[in-house]
Amino acid sequence: MITVKKDNIVEDYHGTKVNDPYRWLENPTSAETLEWSNWMGEKCDTYFSEATTRDEDRKRLEELWNYPKYFVPKKIKGELYYQKNDGLQNQAVLFRKDADKEVVVLDPNKLSDDGTVAMTNYAFSKDGKYLAYATSTHGSDWQEIRILDLKNGADLEDHIQHVKFTSITWAPDSTGFFYSRFPEPGSVDPEDESNFNKVFFHQIGDKQVDDQLIHEQPEDKELMFSSFISDDDKYLCLYVFLGTATENRFYLRPIDSNEPFTRLLDKGDAEYQYVTNSNSTFYFKTDLHAPNGKIVSIDINNFQDTNWTDIIPEQPDVIDHVVALNKKLVVAFLQDAHHQLKVFNLDGTFSHDIELPILGSFTDMTRSKEDNELYFGITSFLSPTVVYNYNMDSQELSLFAQSDLPIELDAFETNQVFYTSKDGTKVPMFLTHRKGLELNGENPVILYGYGGFNINMTPSFNPAILRWLEKGGIYAVANLRGGTEYGEEWHRSGMLEKKQNVFDDFIAAGEHLIENNYTRKEKLSIMGGSNGGLLVAACMIQRPDLFGAVICRVPVIDMLRYHKFTIGRYWIPEYGSADNPEQFPYLYAYSPLHNIQEGVKYPPVLIATAESDDRVVPAHAKKFAATLMEKADKESTIILRLEAKAGHGLGKPTSKLIEEWVDFYAFLDKEMN
Repeated sequence: MITVKKDNIVEDYHGTKVNDPYRWLENPTSAETLEWSNWMGEKCDTYFSEATTRDEDRKRLEELWNYPKYFVPKKIKGELYYQKNDGLQNQAVLFRKDADKEVVVLDPNKLSDDGTVAMTNYAFSKDGKYLAYATSTHGSDWQEIRILDLKNGADLEDHIQHVKFTSITWAPDSTGFFYSRFPEPGSVDPEDESNFNKVFFHQIGDKQVDDQLIHEQPEDKELMFSSFISDDDKYLCLYVFLGTATENRFYLRPIDSNEPFTRLLDKGDAEYQYVTNSNSTFYFKTDLHAPNGKIVSIDINNFQDTNWTDIIPEQPDVIDHVVALNKKLVVAFLQDAHHQLKVFNLDGTFSHDIELPILGSFTDMTRSKEDNELYFGITSFLSPTVVYNYNMDSQELSLFAQSDLPIELDAFETNQVFYTSKDGTKVPMFLTHRKGLELNGENPVILYGYGGFNINMTPSFNPAILRWLEKGGIYAVANLRGGTEYGEEWHRSGMLEKKQNVFDDFIAAGEHLIENNYTRKEKLSIMGGSNGGLLVAACMIQRPDLFGAVICRVPVIDMLRYHKFTIGRYWIPEYGSADNPEQFPYLYAYSPLHNIQEGVKYPPVLIATAESDDRVVPAHAKKFAATLMEKADKESTIILRLEAKAGHGLGKPTSKLIEEWVDFYAFLDKEMN
């Protein structure tokens, strides 16, 4: 036991005095923080050393994870490239298909001894000679880019540093690529290291210091840029973002020009996603005056919005994704949080449906113009990604890759139910469990949610969940407001001053499961990560009587100071800022850190974070744990799991994923019997 330090820090927010006694935990390298973190690590180790199910769960999880995992391929100059993980490999390997043989192109498992260096992005040159690939170490958002010569399998000397959230856009002549980067660390004040984003062109063989500056807007230092080349190779285009706001801008200029970019869509008033173009006519997916999305055409020589043409108007279902292929538009619609595929002509007239074999979600979609083919993946709660090939000429769907699982899944099923939230809103929820489930109120449940940043919780496969189903558990996923399962209005009704709707939706999901005898509160656990960590923390604080256990992963917790760390300010469009007197009251009202009550017996909570997380810094989790330990009833179980050599989840190796779930199940088995 150590004596836990408390600072006498009181901050005045627009007349409200707020104590911050554990602000010292925001410094990850101070002696006090290191001592406290080591102490919490010892407590965590002791807690799990007393668990009796870990060895059995680890063995079974390794068995369940040990199946081939396929990713959607890309066809480049007639060559088919794809990623695959044989089973327990820490990182997926990039292959090229040669007749019936698989040729290894790049194996990220050889980049580190422990699998903590991941390939996070890659792009082939137009001539098919080179592969530019980005890597991340220990889950960091910061990445490095290198170039692989595909003929001899050797890296060139080119080395790009100080990049994150960048696209890699090869020039049509394959002499180099466009990318965006932030200032070199130490060259600006620490608070500006994620500002002043710039677009550069890297010529093969050059040093990074010699890269050509393509675009910057220092007068708007918080803007970020993502480049791509138009389908006809005639225009260099930029998406322009402000943090994680749904709304974006769109700039372009001729590929051979050095003139300033034309700021085609510069109001930041809606989402604009390029679909394709035919000469000067550009097609965009947008939610401007259409919350479910629509597709419009814009003549870039006459781009006032009064001259736009609706190609595919807003539909009852959400337009989630669009791919253009040889004057056809392939549109993925979201219907009650699962996908459907429809094909339209470029003038917007309907062509045909693509009938999908399973009810599920798209993982990715690529196209081959030369062969007029699509490749796409579909997954569900009970099916890992199955990759299909679709020929647009013959309208035939064929199987490209499918996994053989080490378990028969016929014993399980997924159903979708709808429940009513506090304000009367109908919310969908997926329930996966054994067939013939008895509604006796005794089934253990993991209720999962996210609810934010217009991210959809559509069906997806996680081998770890199979272990929960084997144990007789129910896996429930609630499609909360804050996502875009039902369009941008669904998103907006769960952000900023309406964020409480998300918590109400999640609480109502738990109440529905209890009221309908799926479970009882002692066997109802909740889980969420990142913004979902905020979700479960807020719900735990607001309704400590409702849940039997809480798994709170890499959470955003301090809603008054989140924007002061790393890229936290990117989330201001979603959450708001305590610096704003109009936004402070609602942030303060739900901020988990500031609403912990004295003497309350909170449900057992496992707070999982990572020391290398440079997206949601571990100070959130540490301050939450310290405050709970100070204020909560002394019988409350509070475990802080601090993971080394890991970040927010980017590229996390298989071995670490399995160990994480071993601990999650040990926690749930121990706390919910």
